[in-house]
Amino acid sequence: MLLRHVPFLKAVLLHSVTAFGGPQAHLGMMMKTFVQQRPYVTEQELMEYNAFCQLLPGASSTQTLTLIGYKRGGVVLAVLTLIIWILPACILMGALSFLLNYADLGHLGTDIFKFIPPMAAGFLAYASFTAFPLAIKNTITWVIMFVGVIATYFLFGQPWVIPALIITGGIVTNLSRKRIPQVEQKPKIIKWWNFWLFGIIFIAAGIISEMARKDEWPNRKPINLFENTYRMGSLVFGGGQVLMPMMYEQFTVRPEALKAKEKNPNAIQIKEKDMYTAMGIVRAMPGPVFSISSFTGGMALKDMGAEMQILGCLIGMIAIFLPSALLVLFFFPIWSNLKKYAAVYRSIEGINAVVVGIMIASTFYIMKDISVSEFKTVSFINVGVIMATFLLLNFTRIAPPFIVLGCLLLGFVV
Repeated sequence: MLLRHVPFLKAVLLHSVTAFGGPQAHLGMMMKTFVQQRPYVTEQELMEYNAFCQLLPGASSTQTLTLIGYKRGGVVLAVLTLIIWILPACILMGALSFLLNYADLGHLGTDIFKFIPPMAAGFLAYASFTAFPLAIKNTITWVIMFVGVIATYFLFGQPWVIPALIITGGIVTNLSRKRIPQVEQKPKIIKWWNFWLFGIIFIAAGIISEMARKDEWPNRKPINLFENTYRMGSLVFGGGQVLMPMMYEQFTVRPEALKAKEKNPNAIQIKEKDMYTAMGIVRAMPGPVFSISSFTGGMALKDMGAEMQILGCLIGMIAIFLPSALLVLFFFPIWSNLKKYAAVYRSIEGINAVVVGIMIASTFYIMKDISVSEFKTVSFINVGVIMATFLLLNFTRIAPPFIVLGCLLLGFVV
């Protein structure tokens, strides 16, 4: 039965190796690839999935794409979609943990990738333009969108700002019950046991990891690595730009601080220079920014041999994405039941307005660091890349991968 989903999985693979620019830009690419080129989902469904995933911790673009697979073919196709999406980026970032010994890779991302940021801004502008008429339909959604733009732009990178805006938007659109009145619904049984799997892994990993640390179990690093990474994947809101500082604090800053208090030779520690190199290169990689966990996993077990380093890459990849997958696949059926209630449906209205505001603010925030106003050749090229990306997405059927390849080629030539 999976054979009929091969075209969809091919589209996911092509998306995974060309999706630059972070979760907001990924939404624009998904709108083009999975809605307009082949109608795997509708625009309304994609916006709803994205709004739902913004409520959950973890990698939102990964969760959104996983839900598209879930809608197409259930849990099995959702898992295959997840694996195909994360594997290319995780392989590249895992390989980086091996390559750091042989070459200085800190300069990557400044030449061939130099026109990727303006391209990402073009994708964000397209996503905002496409989502705008779907989400902004009345006065209250206009207000929510403007507040979302201002708050996101000036507080960009703060881990609490996106969850706070989403919750506030959902509450505000519930203040009026006239637009969407409640229709009588029969109560449905919600299978909450699914949530317990996520919680059991979280608690068990924490207990076992602490026991291994206190009792100095031999070869305890893989256990500590899984717990540390799973915990971050379970608690992070705001995407990769929030995850990377958390990893830097956990694997670089914290071990140095503990050295002054107690000798702990088995503590996981990654050099500051190596973390900065990975944090720079992952932004130039296609796919989810959470793939940096494959690098940190490999570096964490590097001193235990090549086989254990490969195991560390696998642990990092699985532990960071497992919470996202468990939460989205187990909570979405619950969400599907809850959204039949007017209060939840009204909340979706506010959440979608916030998401549009976040995308617009992200567009301007990215452009802030791109030379577009100076009287230089590169500024004219950057403006041209932004406009060309938007126009090609909006008025042609050119697939996003070809736009990405064109920008990479432009960076190589210019």
